[in-house]
Amino acid sequence: MRKIPTKMLATLALLAAIGVVLARFLVPMPNPYMRFSIEAVPVIVAGHLFGPLPGALVGFLADFVGCLFSSYGYNPVFSVPPILIGLCAGLLRGMLYKKVSFPRILASFLPAVVAGSVLWQSYWLAFFYGRHSWVWFLGTRSLQFAVTSLVNAAVIWGLFRSRVFESMHLWPPASANSGQASDASGHPDESFANRPASGGRRTI
Repeated sequence: MRKIPTKMLATLALLAAIGVVLARFLVPMPNPYMRFSIEAVPVIVAGHLFGPLPGALVGFLADFVGCLFSSYGYNPVFSVPPILIGLCAGLLRGMLYKKVSFPRILASFLPAVVAGSVLWQSYWLAFFYGRHSWVWFLGTRSLQFAVTSLVNAAVIWGLFRSRVFESMHLWPPASANSGQASDASGHPDESFANRPASGGRRTI
């Protein structure tokens, strides 16, 4: 059984903790059912850096632990969207290997936002809180996640541009070694593409 690196576990735990904090603070709420938050940023980053399963795990942990500090408790139905977001970002992170750009970052998690945060969660909000119809929730959440998805993608793009992941030796991932990877600014990183798999940086 392959041992999970300590650095990877520590980074995932940190990302989950950041997700909990972002979900509880700096969250404008125009009404009880609409929240503008960047809590998905750590989940998406986990998927980009480590792959689909770690991304899904961070999404679940951030949601579960955050619910422990809330008044409404934990409902597994509402864990589906963050899990899908981390999973999708991990599955589609390959599009970032050759070029890291705002549109590619947005495209890497947008399918999960539409399927999970908009469609799935709108249905269950209407089911559990019957004051409004599914169509009403669908409309309000479409607006909410149109805004937050753009903000999330912009924040992550800024993090890549700052090269913080490169400085921590988290990007490009080892799986990008099979083809030409890009550096955090979006330009092809030929030195990495030509580097042997056992090259001089720690593999995560």
